[in-house]
Amino acid sequence: MLQIGFSLNGVSVLMMVALMVSSLMAVSAGNFYQDFDITWGDRRAKMFNGGQLLTLSLDKDSGSGFKSKSEYLFGRIDMQLKLVSGNSAGTVTAYYVRHSAVIDPITPLPYSRDEYTSTRVASSLITASASNFNQDFDITWGDGRAKMLNNGQLLRLSLDKLSGSGFQSKREYLFGRIDIQLKLVPGNSAGTVTAYYLSSQGPTHDEIDFEFLGNLSGDPYTVHTNVFSQGKGNREQQFHLWFDPTKNFHTYSIIWNPQQIIFLVDSIPIREYKNAESMGVPFPKNQPMRIYSSLWNADDWATRGGLVKTDWTKAPFTAFYRNFNANACVWSSGASSCASTSTSSTDSSNNAWQTQELDSTSRRKLRWARKNYMVYNYCTDLNRFPQGVPPECRLA
Repeated sequence: MLQIGFSLNGVSVLMMVALMVSSLMAVSAGNFYQDFDITWGDRRAKMFNGGQLLTLSLDKDSGSGFKSKSEYLFGRIDMQLKLVSGNSAGTVTAYYVRHSAVIDPITPLPYSRDEYTSTRVASSLITASASNFNQDFDITWGDGRAKMLNNGQLLRLSLDKLSGSGFQSKREYLFGRIDIQLKLVPGNSAGTVTAYYLSSQGPTHDEIDFEFLGNLSGDPYTVHTNVFSQGKGNREQQFHLWFDPTKNFHTYSIIWNPQQIIFLVDSIPIREYKNAESMGVPFPKNQPMRIYSSLWNADDWATRGGLVKTDWTKAPFTAFYRNFNANACVWSSGASSCASTSTSSTDSSNNAWQTQELDSTSRRKLRWARKNYMVYNYCTDLNRFPQGVPPECRLA
């Protein structure tokens, strides 16, 4: 357990945190309740002594963290910490100042001659081995073509003419944020599909899809997204990417809460699917889902509608996975791990994804991605829907 104390006069029983940031310091500084929000950890972060002390804790299921309510532009930040005692191997205690945006093609660097960008103070207690595929996933098919490497820190799927391969999460989830990093099949990947998705089971299943459709060398991958509810899909949107997804690992994220589903690539939203139950459109909210991934041959449709077939002389085809993270409600024995969390409690900020919506900056990124990289949208396909597009399209 990490313990942090915070006081205006610099005196505390255990630890002290003092923020001295130019003239921005408020009279009420020195109180965690007033100055910080607990952002994640499902009650593993707690404030004590009237807000003068804060503890972070880490167990096998999750770490915890917090961030400042205010943003700062220049200053001096001081913090005293009492770190994890005893055998702390594998744990990381982080304390940092961070710009809220990621470095991407449409966001300026945090500092330039013409623009200054404010940052927040944040801290977290995590395990460095949190994304362990051995602990979190089962290989479900492929007859040895799927392998966990580096003590579970890396997972490889492969495809040859005889078979592909796949894995699934050991746990089920009902709402959450799922992040995973992938390096896709390089070279001539035409005909192959690397799928990463959430799904329940049965004919009326729910499903949230990321699928990566391979292509000829030099041509871009197509990112295929879809949402199923009560067994009905047909909500495809497709994108190209602004980078080569085979050269390095990139992060693909799904935020799923009762209000909406957001698809992100390297923290840039590319799709927002809103709850349209008020229009009579079912929304995935009652069926817990597992995380699945597979690499398989789909040359009957994947590349140019099936015109380009898989070149098996290039086999085996391989894709790699790392840095899985599920900040989500685990479903077990018919109940959600988030069922007891009150959205009005002090700890309501533990899981920001539960009520997360796109802010103005994120909407600007969404518009940029859709304007420049969207290649298909079912909501504009009047040939497919001559009687009118589905009702949820009016919310887009």
